[in-house]
Amino acid sequence: MLYRVLADLVLVTHFAFIAFVVAGGFAAVRWPRLAWAHVPCLAWGALIEFAGWICPLTPLEVRLRIASGQAGYSGGFIERYLLPVIYPGALNREIQIWLGLAVLALNAVAYAWLLRRMRRGTRPGR
Repeated sequence: MLYRVLADLVLVTHFAFIAFVVAGGFAAVRWPRLAWAHVPCLAWGALIEFAGWICPLTPLEVRLRIASGQAGYSGGFIERYLLPVIYPGALNREIQIWLGLAVLALNAVAYAWLLRRMRRGTRPGR
């Protein structure tokens, strides 16, 4: 039971990390100091996509699921949980590159917005 709870906790943490990578730039518009945490996370998330690596949280979750008696799975978090929701087909390198570029572009918009507000003297969050 403990291993299953830990596996689920890793899964929730992994999902939260991905959500932060994708949308953290917009949170930084509201709380600019958050950028100090978000930019390294964004760089890591993009690197994982561009290099075709598997995030270390994925094998950890798989090991915990196997230890709990559940079946593990192959591939990464995105292939297992997000792709079936977003895309009907399987993940390939081209899709990974596009996902990485989309995350970078989305956050570039957010940081451009933040920088523009800061230059105009508008305090974020107001």
